[in-house]
Amino acid sequence: MFSEFYYTLKAKGLDVSLSEWLTLMDALDQGLCESSLTKFYYVARMILVKSETDFDKFDMAFDEHFKGIQSDDEVTFRMLRWLDKEDMKKMVENEERLWIHNSEDLQIDKEDVEQKFRQRMKDQDSEHNGGSFWIGTMGKTSFGNTGGMTGGIRVGGASGYQSAFEVIGARKYQDFRDDKMLDNRQFQMAFRRLRQFSTKLDIPKTELDLDETINKTCNNGGYLQIVMGKPRKNAVKLMLLMDSGGTMIPYSKLLNELFQAVDKSNHFKDVQCYYFHNCIYSKLYKTPECENGDWIDTDWAFRNYDSDYKVIIVGDAAMAPEELYSDTGNYRGPNGGLPGWDWLRLVKRHYKKVIWLNPKMAPGNAPWREAETAIKGLFPMYRLSVDGLNQGMVKLMQNKD
Repeated sequence: MFSEFYYTLKAKGLDVSLSEWLTLMDALDQGLCESSLTKFYYVARMILVKSETDFDKFDMAFDEHFKGIQSDDEVTFRMLRWLDKEDMKKMVENEERLWIHNSEDLQIDKEDVEQKFRQRMKDQDSEHNGGSFWIGTMGKTSFGNTGGMTGGIRVGGASGYQSAFEVIGARKYQDFRDDKMLDNRQFQMAFRRLRQFSTKLDIPKTELDLDETINKTCNNGGYLQIVMGKPRKNAVKLMLLMDSGGTMIPYSKLLNELFQAVDKSNHFKDVQCYYFHNCIYSKLYKTPECENGDWIDTDWAFRNYDSDYKVIIVGDAAMAPEELYSDTGNYRGPNGGLPGWDWLRLVKRHYKKVIWLNPKMAPGNAPWREAETAIKGLFPMYRLSVDGLNQGMVKLMQNKD
């Protein structure tokens, strides 16, 4: 059984070395887990997982391999499907809850709740919504989610009163993953890596230079000598080009998070955001609706945004080959006499630093994704995940190609 667990971990993408695995076996031989599956979970995670970014992968591997072992608090995937419903989540988000938490008023027998929960787990064989007995949603029992009872055990779902003394079925570490899709905060954290300051500006010396002040004071026998310097100004100029519509519709929320993160950022000297549909052609759109006429000429962008702009292109590169290679491939707007491939080459020729972020990038060179494979040969392409974005930021900051 344990050797199979090793291969399950590897299949989930965990880098488990042989020495780490032998250390876990030695821990078992010494009885550190005391025949407890829970203790084995923590001991194994402590030995085998090197970073919190892999906690979620470990949890999925553990659940997949040991799901057949009965446990008093085991929650099946079937029950979580009963409980985790999008309409219930929206109800929790939108409903204004007027509830004041006073722990002295909560008379909860924790052991009694846990005992009843275990019994319901054994007896329940169908989905329940409302009511005051089974595990379900919007009910009055002490277990389930989005119900009206304060205290108890939340199983799946979203937090409402935030009074549960236990939460079961939650993947607590999925936000730590470095291969997950991003949110606003993660975008902003990544963009901080692009910060680059310049002191070569011809401006007055109005900022205290602390390091030089300390050096001059020390060299002056301890008598304070103030040294002023020029303020550092952000020197990075960023152009963000985002694919909008069509196959990118499922990623609209993600693109909005990306735009908001860039818009709120103060890490850049200048930021320009434009949109395209499937591929870059002779026009760049000002809004994600990509409406005819609401655009600028791509040539105009080349003339007005110099080669020092760092360019981030975001798209799934899922266009048909004719959209990429034909000079009439743009069915939504003008081509400007050139195929999309030539416009992409002009972008690469004009700007020194360009990367492509893809929310559903195929591994390697997928022959069934001809356009994506071609674009990978033109621009460095990274998956739009935490790890991929960080790799892209490093690439943009490199002095060499």
